[in-house]
Amino acid sequence: MMLKLYAMTCGWLTMPLGDILEGEAGMIRIPVPAYLIDHPKGRLLFDSGMHKSVQTDAKARLGSAAEYYNVEFQPGEDIEARLNRIDLGVDDIDMLINSHLHFDHAGGNDAIPNSPILLQRPEWEAGLDPDLAALNGFYKQDYDLGQDMKLIDGEHDIFGDGSVVCIPTYGHTPGHQSVLVRLESGDALLAGDACDLRRSLENMHLPRHAHNKQEMLASFTKVKEFQNRGARIFFGHDPEFWETISHAPAMIA
Repeated sequence: MMLKLYAMTCGWLTMPLGDILEGEAGMIRIPVPAYLIDHPKGRLLFDSGMHKSVQTDAKARLGSAAEYYNVEFQPGEDIEARLNRIDLGVDDIDMLINSHLHFDHAGGNDAIPNSPILLQRPEWEAGLDPDLAALNGFYKQDYDLGQDMKLIDGEHDIFGDGSVVCIPTYGHTPGHQSVLVRLESGDALLAGDACDLRRSLENMHLPRHAHNKQEMLASFTKVKEFQNRGARIFFGHDPEFWETISHAPAMIA
């Protein structure tokens, strides 16, 4: 079975480093990733980046968040354009997996209107709870769109063959999930915001804010266990790591 993985850059954000590594000073410029997983039984999209309107009026879409982040998001970097570079359209996607519901991971969901969305149940329930949504910085306009929701609880083998498995990595948000992809070259764990930077994992260094820091620390430990078993970790927003991998239309080896 030949499984293909593509990494796509859907803009950049500049923000205080201390938000990702609590106590650190300075700023950091981070990529906004999305991934295409091409399996013989279907094409999966892991995260959708930011909403296309952010390219022209970030403040109208993001409100005060647009003043907190320096957003770089150019035409050609939205998820539809990135898929086009792999000679695919949005209707070629069979399922969209959201790691979580933040604007830089679910903002492009409306560009994939006909695909069911696979999400951990606690994340969806938090997204529909006004208090939890506000606490976690969710925007309902990103995800409450009437799309077909496939809610899961915990680990989930998508194709039943162990090749693509959703891994619960709660803590960053109430129902964050990562995805394990078994490539011919070895296992790859798409960590999402369960682990933003390589330094986060190396030092078990938590971010300033998380829905549940104890759960997030446990997720760090889980990611580390995958790494110890030989999996390559695709860190959520690590600009140094991002320079080491191939980007679409090239396939990750």
